Amino acid sequence: MIEIGVFIGTVIGVLILGLVVGFFASRWFFKRQLQKNPPINENMIRAMFMQMGVKASEARIRAVMNSMKKNQ
Repeated sequence: MIEIGVFIGTVIGVLILGLVVGFFASRWFFKRQLQKNPPINENMIRAMFMQMGVKASEARIRAVMNSMKKNQ
């Protein structure tokens, strides 16, 4: 029969290993998602306005950025 100390040590070891692997896996996944879908910046807003055929002023671009930050 397995000793209780060995069993508890194994369970704790597996939990610690799972936490470490989970941390690095989630970090890798988050970095990959940021590369595929970067956060919106002012240049992207300018490009969006240009695609719509509108010349946006700096005040309007800042207003859009502020409203997006507020909604997050």
